[in-house]
Amino acid sequence: MHDNPKHTNRLIHETSPYLLQHAHNPVDWYPWGEEALKLAKSEQKPILLSIGYSACHWCHVMERESFENEEIAAIMNELFVNIKVDREERPDLDEIYMNAVQAMTRQGGWPMTVFLTPDLKPFYGGTYYPPEDRYGRPGFPKVMNAVAEAFNEKNEQVLEQAEQITTQLSQISNLVDPHEHELTEELMNKAFQHYRSQFDAQYGGFGNAPKFPPSMGLPFLLRYWHHSGNANALEMVETTLQKMARGGIYDQLGGGFHRYSTDERWLVPHFEKMLYDNAQLVVAYFEAYQATQNTFYRDIGTETLDYVLREMYDAENGGFYSTQDADSEGVEGKFFVWEPYDVEDIIGEKNAEIFCEYYDITPQGNFEGENILHVQTPSDIFARKLGMDNDELEALLADGRQKLFEEREKRIKPGLDDKILTSWNGIMMRGMTMGYQLTGKPEYLIACEKSAEFVLATLSQDNGLLLRTYRAGKSHLNAYLEDYSYFIAGLIALYEASFEPRWLTEAARLAHLMIDQFGDEEGNGFFFTGKVHETLIVQSKSAYDGATPSGASMAIHSLLRLAKHLDNQGFYDKAVETLKLYFHQMEVMPSGSGQLLCELAFLLSTPKEVAIIGKKEDTKTGEMLSVLHGMYLPNKIVALTDSTEGITLPLLVNKSQIDNNTTAYICEDYVCKTPTTDVDTFLDMLQ
Repeated sequence: MHDNPKHTNRLIHETSPYLLQHAHNPVDWYPWGEEALKLAKSEQKPILLSIGYSACHWCHVMERESFENEEIAAIMNELFVNIKVDREERPDLDEIYMNAVQAMTRQGGWPMTVFLTPDLKPFYGGTYYPPEDRYGRPGFPKVMNAVAEAFNEKNEQVLEQAEQITTQLSQISNLVDPHEHELTEELMNKAFQHYRSQFDAQYGGFGNAPKFPPSMGLPFLLRYWHHSGNANALEMVETTLQKMARGGIYDQLGGGFHRYSTDERWLVPHFEKMLYDNAQLVVAYFEAYQATQNTFYRDIGTETLDYVLREMYDAENGGFYSTQDADSEGVEGKFFVWEPYDVEDIIGEKNAEIFCEYYDITPQGNFEGENILHVQTPSDIFARKLGMDNDELEALLADGRQKLFEEREKRIKPGLDDKILTSWNGIMMRGMTMGYQLTGKPEYLIACEKSAEFVLATLSQDNGLLLRTYRAGKSHLNAYLEDYSYFIAGLIALYEASFEPRWLTEAARLAHLMIDQFGDEEGNGFFFTGKVHETLIVQSKSAYDGATPSGASMAIHSLLRLAKHLDNQGFYDKAVETLKLYFHQMEVMPSGSGQLLCELAFLLSTPKEVAIIGKKEDTKTGEMLSVLHGMYLPNKIVALTDSTEGITLPLLVNKSQIDNNTTAYICEDYVCKTPTTDVDTFLDMLQ
């Protein structure tokens, strides 16, 4: 029992903001590691494993109610070895034990509370537990006492149950499909039908509330539209992107998307902002702009990138931060909501009337008596209704947004989780490079280059292997499959925006390491964890594309593109073998296979290989690149050089300029059409 509430526990030595938030709890917390695991074994005590993350609202609630409570902490300390884990640092533990909780309870989420035997096998678990019985849930003390009693008095049955769950987990994790499947368009057709059946034609998105941004489903549907010409697929994408961007899930003043919407119309979000959501949605909006030429999508993409550079980026060292909290001053959403009289004070009565009507700011409010800004009627229709000129309305709204934004900057900001994760940086690099390609803004490319440098210098070990996480001057934890595959994808994107060969060289080096460290030598795809990783109760091989793409689907993404850039058959074969492994998943669970389906679309198309021979700074080169980047061509690779001497990239070898002019070659399977120096001809050839 701790008499002193100022007591600190072992988490005080960690770098994760989430673990540090719990460092002053009276709970005798351990980080996951040898000390805690040895103690559980030597004392034969069960482990209470609590997993969450810093931007998780209910994690804060459970901490306030239970982990800061002296009486509850005393029960925890007496009965268990208590281990706290940040799921963003340890996705391997999160995945294994989340599968266990879902197998035991048919539901999952965070905070996750799992009880393990000293051999780390799960035997009971759930998510949030209140401090006493309520919401139809048993109180946490009652649960703990019952669990400890079962472990001590019915030990044999408990161990047997733990064994059964563990066997079940290794079956989930190690899929081996004995049948050789042909990867055909039929899979894409089935996936499209599934998305169509789930589509909400009124509000966009799929399924009912709560609604998550379908950040991989939309790029798949765009590819399907491009491939099949089915206009319905494009319509689903456009409806969803427009409704999200006009909803409360999008920060109308500061840019960037919140985690998800609690209702079906994207109005009331869970207010945390995650780097990975914004990184992926940027790509979806930019691709929609390429497909439709509607500048609305490009604007949302660039506003989101500007938000990331402003709030989520270490401008000094490079590196993108992880998350921003939902709560500020202990209240969810407080930073983001408004009252009508605030708006009047800031922008003046005359403009406030129009502004409030446009953004649905009313005295009764749309969220707990206050207002989340969202747009019910697009500005051109709204302007007609008011008998106003659309440009005039846009100017009034932009002025109002700017003034409110400046006022909001004076508020106490939500907490920032400023750890830098290798994987999430890789995925953000893809969005930043697209922003640079479509707008030419150098700050997007510079941020991307600095982040790549940061990972290669600070999140790399002497043996060339990557690390997972960096914060407060310390990098640690072995990287996972997703860290390699996302970062390699980021490096390929960076090469195709900057044309600096070293990024492709680094991507290839890391791809060989990834196959060596994570590849299953039986010829069945990739493991979640690598050879140097500690042994866990199962070695998983999941390819579930959930809030983020799986490490496996991004490995396929990276290897398919590198295979083309480097003419590397080994990379190609590994990618195809891995994709085939998830045939059944793509067939029965398309909404959890969005990224896999995008890679299937790449594989089934004949990707265009574009080689440009010319100086980056030449006007003609710039014109060709802007034609190329402005078009929707998701299945392509691009290489450029201004001098073909000493060039080893297969796509550029033996190609030269015509009449000292920038010259473009368009090839498929390295067979090239007649090269051209004319921008219009280049455009025709691409189409």
